[in-house]
Amino acid sequence: MTKGIVIREAHFPGRAPIEAYGNGGFRFADMSHRGSLLCLPSGIYGWEPADPLALTAADLAKLLNEADQVEILLVGAGKDLRPLPAALRAVLKAAGIAADPMSTGAAVRTYNVLLAENRAVAAALIAVE
Repeated sequence: MTKGIVIREAHFPGRAPIEAYGNGGFRFADMSHRGSLLCLPSGIYGWEPADPLALTAADLAKLLNEADQVEILLVGAGKDLRPLPAALRAVLKAAGIAADPMSTGAAVRTYNVLLAENRAVAAALIAVE
């Protein structure tokens, strides 16, 4: 029996600084990715929240599975700062994660600094043009 093309979820198995962002995607580890990213201790994943303006716990299920390894979640909400929905803030707080929403550019810069300091950081980054 032959298999056709197997589509796998976009995933980089490791932590890496974000080298560039814009044009609808990101560059990291000498690769480029079109779309949004979820940067976790277990790796960097392609991530497309159902509604970037109204994130839910379901959008961050992978993060919540690794909550014991994350103290700070940086949320890059696109070009503008958007507050996180109260229900999501409550779920993150219950999991012991401090969430900090900001623009995607600020989140990328802050993520790189905290990653270099070997901090327990994760980032949910919405792609910008």
